[in-house]
Amino acid sequence: MAIAPKYIRDVIEPAVTGLGYELVGVEYLSQGRHSTLRIYIDHEDGITLDDCGRVSHQVSGVLDVEDVIKGNYALEVSSPGLDRPLFTLEHFVRFQGREAKVRLRVAQEGRKKFTGLILGVEGEQVLLQVDGQTVALPIGIVEKANLVPDI
Repeated sequence: MAIAPKYIRDVIEPAVTGLGYELVGVEYLSQGRHSTLRIYIDHEDGITLDDCGRVSHQVSGVLDVEDVIKGNYALEVSSPGLDRPLFTLEHFVRFQGREAKVRLRVAQEGRKKFTGLILGVEGEQVLLQVDGQTVALPIGIVEKANLVPDI
């Protein structure tokens, strides 16, 4: 049975926010005996290596007590970085006006990959301006989304 990142998020979010950080998102990559749990955190003052260590220690304890993930896995705690991942509709609203790359699980308009300007959200859909056209992408089929770095 696959472990839902939302379930993991619900379990660890109180620990992360209790330390004063924003839990940006969670990715669980199940790869047999080499699984990875990646947690993205942020803070208005930025994220340091010490911040990642503090959160890693706290989250590791919570995951051990709650026994959320069976078997071995690597825990990675990271800042969102320049190509910040977008996990929620709120993230798309927050970064409206920025360019994003979006990959879908299911093709829309004949394709799975879109790069465009974030126009906002409408209901449960992300609105992107792609090649001069407005494209509505259901958040439920977004596999991965990242900001395009402003360099």
